[in-house]
Amino acid sequence: MKMKLMAGIALASIALASCDDNTSELGSSLIDNADKLEITTDTFGIISNSAAMGAVLSNSSTGYLGKVRDPETGAYLTSSFMTQFYTPEDFTFPEKDSIKSLDSNKNIIADSCDIRLYYTNYFGDSLATMKVSAMELVKPVPENGKYYTDFNPEGEYVTSQSMKVSKMYTLTDLNVDESTRNNSDYMPGIRIPLKAEYGTKIMNEYYKHPEYFKNAYAFIHNLVPGFYFKTTSGIGSMAYIRLSQLNVYFRHKTTYTNTDGTKKDTIYAAMASFPGTEEVLQTTRIQNDHNVISQLVADPSCTYIKSPAGVYTELTLPVTQIVEKKYTVGGKEYSHKNDTINSAKVVLRRINNTQDSKYTLGAPTTLLMLPKSDAKAFFENNRTADYKTSFLASYNSSTNTYTFNNIGSLIKNLYDKADRSNSEWNKVVLIPVSVSYDTSSGVTELISVSNDMSMTSTRLVRGDDDTKNSKITISVIYSKFK
Repeated sequence: MKMKLMAGIALASIALASCDDNTSELGSSLIDNADKLEITTDTFGIISNSAAMGAVLSNSSTGYLGKVRDPETGAYLTSSFMTQFYTPEDFTFPEKDSIKSLDSNKNIIADSCDIRLYYTNYFGDSLATMKVSAMELVKPVPENGKYYTDFNPEGEYVTSQSMKVSKMYTLTDLNVDESTRNNSDYMPGIRIPLKAEYGTKIMNEYYKHPEYFKNAYAFIHNLVPGFYFKTTSGIGSMAYIRLSQLNVYFRHKTTYTNTDGTKKDTIYAAMASFPGTEEVLQTTRIQNDHNVISQLVADPSCTYIKSPAGVYTELTLPVTQIVEKKYTVGGKEYSHKNDTINSAKVVLRRINNTQDSKYTLGAPTTLLMLPKSDAKAFFENNRTADYKTSFLASYNSSTNTYTFNNIGSLIKNLYDKADRSNSEWNKVVLIPVSVSYDTSSGVTELISVSNDMSMTSTRLVRGDDDTKNSKITISVIYSKFK
């Protein structure tokens, strides 16, 4: 009983030590006389550098539209996006004979047609004058592809035959009165008028081929392949589009029976809506200022993390030193090779932005750490952080840091399984990500991790050598039974 109690006290001490930031003294140990559980600590330096992201997988349910300049770095960023539209479940138009939108020959027509791009957030000046071109695709973009932020629909999917409509806009629609804009249920958006003939085509195809409206695939492959929304001029705002909607407006008759048995015809103005959301394919094209990106990567004073598709930070982990370093206890030499790594903690300090601007970019909310060699497959295979070889850390505004509390399993995995013929076998990357959680069962479950496509930027303190004097360190707690 006494031996079990002493072992429990020692293991509790490990847990307490794992939460302690001060683990720099080599050889600090707690030895249990009964079970001979030995705990040691050490600190190692981490070297860090910036690297250009290049194109990243674009699988966000949000479309980004606009052009802005980062006041801190001077970098320009332009974003355009493509979306498909789909038919809602059990969609129908009214009976053909009830349609009252007719031409002089009694043929069905649409009264009007438009596309609405609704946004829930934006960066920049909502009064900046921008211009967008809406271009219909000539054929659908294949749904099963992996599309990165350098995917450009123009050429193969948008041609000289594509319908094109341009619209000047400001994110604050001054055509809507202020009281309406301030209403809680108001959805701000960009309205792009289309010719009524486009809506007429959709309505007439419904009555000729109702099977085209059976599901999203049929609608996209037979009638509306999708639209590409390209930022063509203006600078100052970036809209985060959460819902795109193709609308067809028309009038139809409904007959009501009164209480006395008489019938009354009423003509209603109606709208058929075809949304573009995460149920169908959506891609975002990002155009970064590559000259500025190169300057940021070369900056020796710090490292950068910048989204979307901008710059990430690489860490060179001292894996071999952590696992194989020799140490002395009681005059006897040991190696950590057979020790258990109970904790391996990394704290990344952020450098505050000194730029005085109301449009300063915020710091990324969440960072993903994983081996550099795994990054592409992680996103393409829709993985989530497993806290074995991939980890998440949230920005802590109180300490101005990102903290990875225990990457011990990652250290062990790299030591045991990494391909040493690859010169970057011990490199990990820090990538800004967006995360989603499911709480419907009463338990918070991480369900998705994707590249952060929003506007963020931060500088981190740079790790300059692999000794404990580095400005970035990894604090390790070991244990072993002797």
